Amino acid sequence: MNAQRVSPSPGLRAWLGLLVVLGPVLLVAMDGSVLFLAMAEISQALSPSADQALWILDVYGFAVGSLLIAFGNIGDRYGRLRLLVTGTAVFGAASVGAAFAPGPELLIVFRALMGVAGATLLPSALAVLGELFPDPRRRARAIGIFAATFAAGFAIGPVVGGQLLSSLWWGSVFLINLPVVVLFLVLAPVLLREVRATRAGRIDVLSVVLSAAGILLTVHAIKRVAAEGLTATPAATGVAGIVALGWFARRQLRLDHPLIDFALFRDRVFTIAAVTGLLPLAAWSATAYLGGIYLQSVLGLTVLHAALVALPGAAVLTVTCIVTPAVVARTGTRTALLGCHLLIAAGLLLLLVTGVSSGIGWYVAATVVAGLGYGISFSVVADTAVAAVPTERAGSAAAIAETGNEIGNALGIALLGSLAALVFRLQGPGIAGTLNETLQAPGLTAAAIGDAKAAFVTGLHIAAAVASILHAALGVFTLRHLPRSGVDRKDGV
Repeated sequence: MNAQRVSPSPGLRAWLGLLVVLGPVLLVAMDGSVLFLAMAEISQALSPSADQALWILDVYGFAVGSLLIAFGNIGDRYGRLRLLVTGTAVFGAASVGAAFAPGPELLIVFRALMGVAGATLLPSALAVLGELFPDPRRRARAIGIFAATFAAGFAIGPVVGGQLLSSLWWGSVFLINLPVVVLFLVLAPVLLREVRATRAGRIDVLSVVLSAAGILLTVHAIKRVAAEGLTATPAATGVAGIVALGWFARRQLRLDHPLIDFALFRDRVFTIAAVTGLLPLAAWSATAYLGGIYLQSVLGLTVLHAALVALPGAAVLTVTCIVTPAVVARTGTRTALLGCHLLIAAGLLLLLVTGVSSGIGWYVAATVVAGLGYGISFSVVADTAVAAVPTERAGSAAAIAETGNEIGNALGIALLGSLAALVFRLQGPGIAGTLNETLQAPGLTAAAIGDAKAAFVTGLHIAAAVASILHAALGVFTLRHLPRSGVDRKDGV
């Protein structure tokens, strides 16, 4: 990064610049979850297949996660502010395209383009904060606000989507991005300065292609198997994806400037932090998506009422993100990470009490309890990962932590969502691949409706149980392997 002027106070420009930067950050996070309550209306308007519905939801997260580190390197070489402005403009244009997409295929394309643009924003925004706040203490406070904003965006996305859909059409959940985009493009050139790294590593294009292709091919195969059963095509696609990911991993070990520095995973603390960045986002995104369908299509709530039901959990998650740093200073990182996983596991188990005819109270309780754990994880993961590695490798550690968040958000819907879809296909009435498609079928009997709803709830329960077990296991692993004394930054490799 270029040498920066050291000032005892960041001044008004820095705090205004922070507010401007937080706009795109909020949008990137919010668009990862804003469709959770909108899918029922999108399904009615565009009639996507089960496979297309999952792609509409998670292609955004996969695009962001697979390109995050690559765009971090590109920003170092060509300028963070330039990339930030370009990415924000493309994000706005893709949002307009998504809002007016005439069919599910184009909606998937525009969601993917939004993800590509979103991948340019997070690393560039963090680098710009370093220029705005050269003082380490104030920079840490600004990064804390950045993290809380990012977590809040994930939390309020479904609520914002629900509020918009209570009076507007489904495309409004994308057009809400435009005022923030326009404001940023007007103010950013005035309040922000260009930032470049003094030494930019070589960008390995083949690694970018292998990682993105491997993730997409593997997940596509999983979805096809869940929706249609095991056939030759998804089997071949899955094998191709696994081969690409294996090639990617082997290539990173030989590169001087790898996209992912796998050597960092030799540290147990870093590994726990990285997995903690991925797993809670996976559980949260999957249960929020399935929960939105449960509230609307099973219990029959309007989209506005479903948004209100999701509000307590979102509020708890956001507040927890804000207060967690002060709590961690007293209790230590080990206690925070352990509490994070156990709270999420307990909250997910409460979803098992929900039923076909009732369960709103249990759903709210589940989101509140799990929201405490999610808030802790969102707040401590990046700091824990960075503190676990030598100072000169902090940038790579932070990039991996952010990538884990985005990949976790997408994988939750892809894997746990596919698991729920598989259960529905096996136990449902066999009329269609999803609950919403089944309920829209003509001449549906009351028995078929009951069977479809019961199958969906069973799928929700199984997905929640699997995620709960994984979190409980990671909590036990944290208890056994994370040092009691907490995490201190290392001085050497």
